[in-house]
Amino acid sequence: MTAPAPISHISDTARWVAVYRAMESERSDAIFRDPYARRLAGPRGEAIVRAMPKGAKMAWPMIVRTAVMDEILMRVIAAESIDCVLNLAAGLDARPWRLPLPPLLKWVDVDHPEMIDYKQGAMAEEKPLCRYEGVRLDLSDRPARTALFARIGTASRRVLVITEGLLVYLTRESVSELAMDLHDQASFRNWLLDLASPALLKYLEKTWGTSMAAAPFQFAPPESSAFFAPFGWREAEWRSQFHESIRLKRTFPMARFWNFITRFMSQRKREEFKRFSGILLLERSETH
Repeated sequence: MTAPAPISHISDTARWVAVYRAMESERSDAIFRDPYARRLAGPRGEAIVRAMPKGAKMAWPMIVRTAVMDEILMRVIAAESIDCVLNLAAGLDARPWRLPLPPLLKWVDVDHPEMIDYKQGAMAEEKPLCRYEGVRLDLSDRPARTALFARIGTASRRVLVITEGLLVYLTRESVSELAMDLHDQASFRNWLLDLASPALLKYLEKTWGTSMAAAPFQFAPPESSAFFAPFGWREAEWRSQFHESIRLKRTFPMARFWNFITRFMSQRKREEFKRFSGILLLERSETH
């Protein structure tokens, strides 16, 4: 009898990644602290990591992503006078409780009703460090989504949007529509996301394809951040996940060897390597 796939619904990915945040937080030399991650992941998250191929060994990309996004998020909030963060498909992200955010900052988590209910139940006794709102919404409902964006856009001066761990599960068409809908709001100034390449997508499918049948990997534009240009967004910053992993000392065996090998690659190959996987900060472009 075939064992059930570790991931039975897209929401399971939030529990899965929360375990990785817990693993890092419990290290004596942790590069970030999420004291709520283990609680939020729960037994289901632990079971997923045990069942996934290379489960514990693949913690490093998620840990690096969390740390780098924390850095960029805090810097942009201060530098761009951001008054609202819109976190789409927020999952079990606990940044409103664990980061030293401005008390007057509005933070809006958006996710399926079941996920918001679960998260708010688990965090009921904790006090967020900013003004927090959880919105129960299926982001595939475009009319409801655009209505939410209009409400947030009207009520805020400068909004930072986050889609951490979301886009890779969407189709190219769905990402295009999302990019357009976000740009329709003049106050939406920056967009922080992680982006895969076609080469990474092939690796993920080979490693986890069977396990991820309920939430298949889909979006990995060969043009990288240039994909977003026609929809009014331009690259402000790119952080290679590989190079950041070396900086943060959270990487895979032989990483420094591969870093050395890149010195002998052509310029085109080095750029492809740099763009294998990364964290991308987009800024609004008024001309597109």
